[in-house]
Parts: sequence; structure tokens; C-alpha cells
Amino acid sequence: MKAGDVGFLPQVDIKWISIIKYGGISALLIVCIIPLQLIIFTLSPPPSTAVGFIELFHTNRLLGLLSLDFLYYVNNALLIVVYLGLFASLKELDFAKMSIALFVGMIGIAAYYTSAVGFEMLSVSQQYYLTDSSEIRMQLETVAIGLIERYKGTAFDVYYVFNAVTLLLFSVTMFRSPLYGKATAGWGLASGVCMLIPSTAGMIGMIFSIVSLLPWIVFSVLIARKQMAFVRQLAGYSS
Repeated sequence: MKAGDVGFLPQVDIKWISIIKYGGISALLIVCIIPLQLIIFTLSPPPSTAVGFIELFHTNRLLGLLSLDFLYYVNNALLIVVYLGLFASLKELDFAKMSIALFVGMIGIAAYYTSAVGFEMLSVSQQYYLTDSSEIRMQLETVAIGLIERYKGTAFDVYYVFNAVTLLLFSVTMFRSPLYGKATAGWGLASGVCMLIPSTAGMIGMIFSIVSLLPWIVFSVLIARKQMAFVRQLAGYSS
């Protein structure tokens, strides 16, 4: 049975309704995380050097983890559920394109976690302050520099661009969806275009990453509202 069999509801496989619901909830949680991350970066900007991170982790472990995107560990776990919800709600329109979008997004998220170095940097900081050997400290500083390079390296860029492609594929398909409509699709498209330039690409990348936040927030709120309303509407018909 499909939800579209009931009146004017969009064509959605009834077995995926819970996934759509959890996707909407996850989208709202992601929106809540974004201002927290911005506040942290504004009040306590990350160090500019590897040694600075070693010192920060020694002074404040939690702030050190937050400065190396700990909240994004949570954010991207939630993003998996958001993608599943979008796939569930759009696959009847274009299964092939939505399958590609889902797999590209999952690969991108997996790539992100390979770039995460928060707990590795914590370990390096602990070892650094446990030794009095200048030679060992120099070696640990070299390790820390390598971690920062990994944090800003290829895996992160793959994550960023792959997720931009995923967002673009979802958004293009949304233009044909009665559930989301053109406005929601337009916000997603705008965010996806801005995300095609990774935030690591110098000043222009940083500008585009900041610009992409507003349409992404609006997009996330809209898909959450529409998904939750759809689930409630379907529940009303079922009862």
C-alpha cells in the first residue's frame, strides 16, 4: 500500500513512514546544532596551529573536542537519518536518482568520519604533557601537524562535495514532489550550489560555506515541517 492511495496524499510507500518521521525530527535537531557550533567558534575560535590544539586540549578537553567539530560527529549521524527520510519520501518519483543521492551522501558522511581527529588530538595532548623529553614532544608536535592536515584534507573535501551533490539531487527531484513543493526545493538547491566549493578552499570557500548555512537551515526546517505534517495527516486518515 502507498500513502498516495489515500486522497491527495503524495505517493509514499507506507512501510517507510516511520523513517520519514525520524528524518523530520533529525532535521530539526541539526538546525539546533548549527547555532551552538557558531556560538562556540565565535566565543572561542579554534587555534591556528597544531601546538595550539595540544595546549587547548590540556587546558580544556571539552572545548578542544568542540573546536575539532565534535558536534558534527552528532550532526552527521543525524544527517544519515535525514537522507533516509528524503529517500523514503522521494523514491517513488525517481528511484534511480534517489538511490544515487543516498549512496553518494552515505559515502560522503563515511569520508567525514575518516577526517575526524578530535580524540586522536586528545591522546597526543595527554602524551605531550606526560613527558619531559623535548625529543618526544617534537615528535608529538609532528603527529599533531599531521592530524590537522588530515582534518582539513581530501576526506573532508570528499565529504563536503559529495553531500553537495546529494543535496542537489534531492532538491531537483523535489520540484516534482507534491509533498515538498518548489520553495523547499529552491532552498535546498541554493544550499547545494554553495556547497560545491569546500570550506577548505581558502577565503572563497569559507564565504560560500557561511552563505550556504541560511538556505540549509530554511531547507531543513521546511522538510521537517512537511514530513511531520504528512505523517500526522496520514495517521489521521488511518484512524
